[in-house]
Amino acid sequence: MKILGGIIGVLVLFIGITFIVNVISNGIEKKKIESYGQYVNVDGKKMNVLIQGSGEQTIVLLPGQGTASPVLDFKPLIDQLTPSYKVVAIEPLGYGLSDGTDKERTTENIISEIHEAVEQLGLKRYILMGHSITGLYAVSYVNAYPDEVQAFVGIDSSVPNQPGMDVKLPLKAMKFAKDSGVMRLLTKLSGDSFKSLDYDEHTKEQMKLITNVHGNNSTLMNELSHLGSNFKNGSKLKYPQDLPVLLFAQSNNENNKQWIPLHEEQAKQSSQGKLIPMVGSHYLHHTKYKEIVEEFKEYMKTVQLKQAQ
Repeated sequence: MKILGGIIGVLVLFIGITFIVNVISNGIEKKKIESYGQYVNVDGKKMNVLIQGSGEQTIVLLPGQGTASPVLDFKPLIDQLTPSYKVVAIEPLGYGLSDGTDKERTTENIISEIHEAVEQLGLKRYILMGHSITGLYAVSYVNAYPDEVQAFVGIDSSVPNQPGMDVKLPLKAMKFAKDSGVMRLLTKLSGDSFKSLDYDEHTKEQMKLITNVHGNNSTLMNELSHLGSNFKNGSKLKYPQDLPVLLFAQSNNENNKQWIPLHEEQAKQSSQGKLIPMVGSHYLHHTKYKEIVEEFKEYMKTVQLKQAQ
């Protein structure tokens, strides 16, 4: 009993220290986060967006689930796109420098907020491009606003009928890890995950700060709690047959052997659908951004963009 009590005491002391360090560090680091982009008012909240480039065609760029700073995460891709396109990178509520929200993170609420931002910016016709979970939200978005979206480009994007999305996530443990400072410690011990990637040191430092201060916030946790129901509700949705759909998918996905077949099936929903397998991590835009932009440009030369009805 004495040994057990000693172990518990050490754990309590350890958590107490990480908590205090986390609170102090958050206060210091929050002041070091630099603003970027501009705010638009969405549902009474401030949503951060970055507009870069001045091409004739506009790309609305959306992040994968939980990306701490979408704009900075997409920076190499945005820089590669903007000589030819106008890119509008949106940080949904709860992401990056955007406000959080208490509104439930259902697909309907998320796409409604994104569309409100698009309206505030005066965008009428645009190409929708996004990573990971955007693949789920985009199918609903395209069907809700068919006269606006000219094409969809997925970067290892989710497929609405992909298996295994009904898993129960340890949300309470994740929240505890964030609030107690344990997540901060684990992040520090894991080293520099961006070390070999094409980000400058300043950008990497800003991404770390935003991850420490805003990562796993209550809005993102609420989105994760709706993950299973959002996939279930969207499982039968398909892209319009006349919508150009270009999908970049990780060909070496060892966790899901059906990843490529699922994307092949989705590409066939469109008469102009195309799948391009790529070897890399789930974050293909970190290492394959040059190839993605090159393939995207070539694809755009061959398709007929969806026209307003």
